[in-house]
Amino acid sequence: MTNYLIIPGLGNSGPEHWQTFFEKSGNNYQRIIQTDWDAPICNDWIEAIDKVIASYDPSTVILIGHSLGCATIAHWESKYKRQIKGAFLVAPSDVEAPQYNFPAKGFDPIPLEIINFKTIIITKSNCAKLLNELCKNNLIYA
Repeated sequence: MTNYLIIPGLGNSGPEHWQTFFEKSGNNYQRIIQTDWDAPICNDWIEAIDKVIASYDPSTVILIGHSLGCATIAHWESKYKRQIKGAFLVAPSDVEAPQYNFPAKGFDPIPLEIINFKTIIITKSNCAKLLNELCKNNLIYA
């Protein structure tokens, strides 16, 4: 069975968010709970991901990230290099953009190396250059 781990972005995802609907769609969907949703620290967030993944066979895990959750997944992969089944990244935040002024610490720079598991990145075609580089490096662009 595939296990879907949901990684929301800044502020978590509310009751009407698509990630919440995913979470409620089956017993094999789980939201990873972070200690601070409003002023996150990257190392805390990636450690939370790693602790949850440790309780599964990694070959069964698909990470589902949104917004800052996408940057978190990129940092997690860069640090731990674990092989999982895959990831689905939706609307990644460009934490390096000048207009990104949220109280998130340690998320920039975004790792741009190739992610070592199958990854689908959903973003707008007019996203910042940084996100386009991440998509190009991972050979999937939607």
